[in-house]
Amino acid sequence: METVPVPQRELRIKWLNAVFLIGIPPLALAAAIWHGMTYGVGWLEFGLFFFMYYACGLSITAGYHRLFSHRSHEARAPLRMLYALFGAGAFENSVLEWCSDHRHHHRDTDGNDDPYSATEGFWWSHFIWVIMKDVDDETDFSNVRDLEKDWILRFQHRHIFLIGFLVGMVLPGLIGYAIGGIAGGIGGFIWGGLVRTVWVHHGTFLINSAAHIWGKQPYSDKNTSRDNPYLAFFTFGEGYHNFHHEFQADYRNGHRWWQFDPTKWWIRAWSFVGLNRNLKRTPKWSIEVAKMDMAYKVAVSTQAESESIEEFDSRAKDSRQAVKAAWREIDRLKTALKEATEVKRDQLLARIRVAKVSLKRVRADFMLLLQDMRLSNTPAVA
Repeated sequence: METVPVPQRELRIKWLNAVFLIGIPPLALAAAIWHGMTYGVGWLEFGLFFFMYYACGLSITAGYHRLFSHRSHEARAPLRMLYALFGAGAFENSVLEWCSDHRHHHRDTDGNDDPYSATEGFWWSHFIWVIMKDVDDETDFSNVRDLEKDWILRFQHRHIFLIGFLVGMVLPGLIGYAIGGIAGGIGGFIWGGLVRTVWVHHGTFLINSAAHIWGKQPYSDKNTSRDNPYLAFFTFGEGYHNFHHEFQADYRNGHRWWQFDPTKWWIRAWSFVGLNRNLKRTPKWSIEVAKMDMAYKVAVSTQAESESIEEFDSRAKDSRQAVKAAWREIDRLKTALKEATEVKRDQLLARIRVAKVSLKRVRADFMLLLQDMRLSNTPAVA
């Protein structure tokens, strides 16, 4: 990846962000060591760490990111309030600022208007962009006018530092004190507050940096975003980043049921009790066609000049259209099945099976196309 040196830009230091981001990790480490040597570390400290880690982390991924930034679903006031409170406790700015930056990132990924472009290097996109800003940079809220209509988000923005301190630091300390006295209170503040803040920060930062550098691009290569299932385990499922950039409105990042994405499970779970609704899902045909297009693009890039390329293009186009038609037929039949009488159910199920066989055949034809392309590029043996 080509790296653009950060010093080429005229930058200024945001001292509050710099002191906080650079100072908290060594402070958290020193405090954790002192607390462990003085009081010991037990189930209370680890419990508060994981409680606050999940509460603040999910408030960023489910709330700040998928709900507020991308409108991938709708949430009722209790959940929006939860995200506003514990999102503030994550110490990643208010919803309005976070979402404004993120929408700029998606509008011009890797470009000049991307606040954390990975083309400027790992460390810039990881956290330097937070503490170094362009001299004439001012936060532009024109792209979050829809969010400013929510009184919860306006309230959070006005009182972000107070809410963050009370929820992110004081709350785990109070819970620890209520359960374990002075030692528990100090432990809660350190492990549920300081240490947890470092973990949540750098989990989020990894998506801005590592998820644009290491991984695969099965859906699109229009930008540097990549799918990295290993990152998903540290980021509540955000590691499937190439999928996310291609299908931003989907409430899932790991769209397959088995892909580790606690955020999608959280969002889905609340929909069963009515706190979430209108969950957006990308049609299966759209996902599969995107994967086919990328696989074909990769195959074409390895081709020597060949008279067969027009034939390959035609076959790829036919496969794309056939996959789309098969999936749409399956979806249409499944929708009809929900309202079908017992008499028609067997007929519809039989037609669904036929459509799935057709889909399987189209996939096989496409794989044969890719194989033919590889063979056409193999020099003949004399």
